[in-house]
Amino acid sequence: MSFPVVSVTTLHQHEGQTVTVRGWLYNSAGKGRILFVQLRDGTGIVQCVANRDEVGEGLFSELKHLGQESSLIVTGLVRADTRSKLGFELQMITAEVVSAATGYPITPKEHGPAFLHDHRHLWLRSRRPHAILTIRHLLVRAIRNYLDERGFILMDSPIFTPNACEGTSTLFATDYFGNPAFLSQSGQLYQEAGALAFGKTYCFGPTFRAEKSATRRHLTEFWMVEPEIAWATLDDIMDLTEDFLVEVTAYVLKHGRAHLEELDRDISVLERVQKPFPRMSYDEACVKMAELGVPVEPEDDFGSPQETVLTQQYDRPILVHRYPTAIKAFYMKADPARPERALGVDVLAPEGYGEIIGGGQREDNINVLLRKIDEHKLPIESFQWYLDLRRYGSVPHGGFGLGVERLVTWLCGIHHVRESVPFPRTLDRLTP
Repeated sequence: MSFPVVSVTTLHQHEGQTVTVRGWLYNSAGKGRILFVQLRDGTGIVQCVANRDEVGEGLFSELKHLGQESSLIVTGLVRADTRSKLGFELQMITAEVVSAATGYPITPKEHGPAFLHDHRHLWLRSRRPHAILTIRHLLVRAIRNYLDERGFILMDSPIFTPNACEGTSTLFATDYFGNPAFLSQSGQLYQEAGALAFGKTYCFGPTFRAEKSATRRHLTEFWMVEPEIAWATLDDIMDLTEDFLVEVTAYVLKHGRAHLEELDRDISVLERVQKPFPRMSYDEACVKMAELGVPVEPEDDFGSPQETVLTQQYDRPILVHRYPTAIKAFYMKADPARPERALGVDVLAPEGYGEIIGGGQREDNINVLLRKIDEHKLPIESFQWYLDLRRYGSVPHGGFGLGVERLVTWLCGIHHVRESVPFPRTLDRLTP
């Protein structure tokens, strides 16, 4: 006789019924004639209670000696159990061992980060990475929903590019049929073409930075969402980033609270992500940081110590705008009132997590853009198509880029960005 195959997360719909669950042995413990088998199926973990008198001596003994992560199919009666986090347990009737595993390397004892990342392909099965990557999934869904529902068109940017976007020193170079090519640092330049064609577009894909940095905030490969809007000013972009963060955070809270609790995340921090966000200019931020004892070198960018101290003064993300033009990318428009300041904004997350969004208004004057390309010593021939966007119907426009991994790291309250991606790529890691 066959019974319906169900997932752990739908067991509450089958109380009092006999069902089949397929999964892997997470843990087990015995007590006399009773064996408690924890079975995970990818959606959750359920306790299966095996009584030796009911399942038989042979199966009971096999289950008792089964190794962690053995795969099996369990059929049993769904019963309410107020003592379990799930609220239900499975009274085992029978089970089939599909594949017996021995010597699973990730045991309940403590393991160091290097060991866990060497075995990342297996560590994904554990509670912590499972919760983090589920939050990542919910965040990606929230991002797409937000942009799609507001009329943005998804327009994929290429991965192979002939030119730099953020700076030539952080490019991964490759040979493209005898010509030099680079892995994309950003899809933004192509989204500018999209915005002038469709009004509002975005790309969502992997980007690459050859930064020789081993900090807890850096990856060499990460995912970016980059919306771009025609007829947008810096104020429009700041309003968009604020609304965007409020909405996607609320979505993750609504649908992922249990996973955040699994990570012991302080939920109240995320509940305070409400409008308005504090806004200040770069110069105002410098004055404040000097008062707090972490001064910034004149006209320099903020480092981790400055961002940490500054964000500790607020209970939600903050927007810092109009950084020095000299430290920003060539495409950033200068403030007409103060040309030494760029019409850009960084969104800094609280609790010392630093920049999670960078954006602003783009330079729309072709003559200024030509001068900046020359000042940055970039190859003009690679940017002719980009300059065409200013030759034919140039308008004020802008957008932002958000690194998914950094936002996941902050939402989950984890220490290192490498935990926010299934298979991290860092300065010293290319496997698994």
